[in-house]
Amino acid sequence: MLTNIGIVLLTFVLMEGVAWFTHKYVLHGFLWFLHRSHHVKHDHAFERNDLFFTFYGTLATLFFIYGSENMDYRFWIATGITLYGFTYFLVHDVFIHRRIKIFNKTSNNYLKALDMAHKVHHKTSVRDGSESFGMLWVPVKYFRLAGRKKSVRNT
Repeated sequence: MLTNIGIVLLTFVLMEGVAWFTHKYVLHGFLWFLHRSHHVKHDHAFERNDLFFTFYGTLATLFFIYGSENMDYRFWIATGITLYGFTYFLVHDVFIHRRIKIFNKTSNNYLKALDMAHKVHHKTSVRDGSESFGMLWVPVKYFRLAGRKKSVRNT
């Protein structure tokens, strides 16, 4: 049981590294033509960038399918990937980009720093020149800036 929990937690943590690497070198690299839709203003509900959910969803589904019979490590890896995906949806799509408008302001320094780092990432609408490619890991400089702000209104 503890091993399974460890696999889930380790997978969740490793997914942040996978997300950072994929975002920086794949999405801002050879798949920019899909990710670009996320960096330009629009008024439609979905973006080409949303297709990336299908990749991680398919990966988790395959791990669930092949790991379910014996409830082996693949099942628990799939659980970690799925939990990361759900967290990504809540943090990135709901909190930061307000695709579902349920969060308005926060006084939490971590969430303010996260929001600022993401806004800096979106300062440019071109492939090069962005920074802060992770989702949950926030560079220290944004914590310092967040400590100076009263609250953040998400747009």
